[in-house]
Order: sequence, then C-alpha cells, then structure tokens
Amino acid sequence: MEINLHGLSANQVYYHMNQTLIPRPIAWVLSENANGSFNLAPFSYFNGVSSDPPLIMLAIGLKGDGAPKDTRANILARKDFVVHIPSWEHAEAVNDSAASLPAEVSEVEQLGLATVPFPGSRLPRLAGCRIAYACQLHAQQEIGAESLMMILGRIETLYIDDAVAQRDAKGRLLVDSKGIDPLGRLGSGEFSRLGEVRTLGRPRL
Repeated sequence: MEINLHGLSANQVYYHMNQTLIPRPIAWVLSENANGSFNLAPFSYFNGVSSDPPLIMLAIGLKGDGAPKDTRANILARKDFVVHIPSWEHAEAVNDSAASLPAEVSEVEQLGLATVPFPGSRLPRLAGCRIAYACQLHAQQEIGAESLMMILGRIETLYIDDAVAQRDAKGRLLVDSKGIDPLGRLGSGEFSRLGEVRTLGRPRL
C-alpha cells in the first residue's frame, strides 16, 4: 500500500502518521496555570533534538474551539515546564490527563497525583515518575495552516530515580530501561511497553 499524502486533510495525515510512527515516547508535561494550579497533559509528538544545547521538542496544537491548548499557553506565558517519562503503570492516568478541562482546573489534583519539589526547578515533579526533565522555553515555531506549534525546551535539570540508575567503572551513567518500564504510544487508543531488549555493540570500521 502506497499512500500519497498530498490532498489529504491535516486530520487524515495525522491518523496516517500516528499509526505508523511507532512506538513514540510520551512527554507527560506539567506546567503552571494562570491561577497557580498545575496542568498535566501527554504529548507523543515529542523527542530529543540536541545535546548541545540539551533540547527536547514538543508539538502542540489547538483545542477544538481554536484556542491554544493549555500546556502551550502556559509554556509561552511562564517559560518553564517539567517533562516526565511515564511508566506502564501510569497508562490510565496518562490517558485520563488528555481530557479537555477548563484552563483553571488541575489534572494533577483531579487524578490525585502526588508532586514533590524538584531542585533546580520552580515547578515540582510528579512523585511517581522515574524520569523527569526541568525545562525552560528555548524557542517556538508555528508550523503549517493548522497552527501547530513546535516548542523547544532547554533541559536545565534531569531527575533519574536512583533505583534505575548507576555508574559503571568509568563513571558513565547506566540507566535500567526495563526498570523504567516506559509507556509508549501507538496508533488510535493503543499504548505499549517494552518487550525483549537486545544489546548490540557499535560496529567498528
């Protein structure tokens, strides 16, 4: 099957892409609402961009009424946010946090999630996540006719649960991916977790 994306609507292209770009990591993003409460929402158009400077990318669109999504508005207004890597155990909460709520309502409170202080960040992090990045807005760029916005966040502080991190004899960081049990996004309403993990050495020429 070959599918020419020219002539398809943005919505049709979205469904073709999100069912084939799999699995995708999920950014579970905590940001601050205008009333001081905490917004929480998942985004799977997300990945690392650069290590110098240390940048991650989020792509965030609009609500059904054409207004910017709350996460997007919060990041542009207050410039900082925290990205979490959710685990398999968080699947239902991640899905529930995607619901459209009024801007002043906190998904963190609605879902009964605990937060803890995040040294190096004005904002807290979710207590139950094993990986978190404290980020500052680096740049933003509107993309296409549908007013999708690409947001680049500069990572200021990285949190890794001590239970899944260690140093080798040379002092290099080793992270236990199975211990993190990261939640992945597939197409439609599907999520995934890690299956078999293979370790392969880099080829030497």
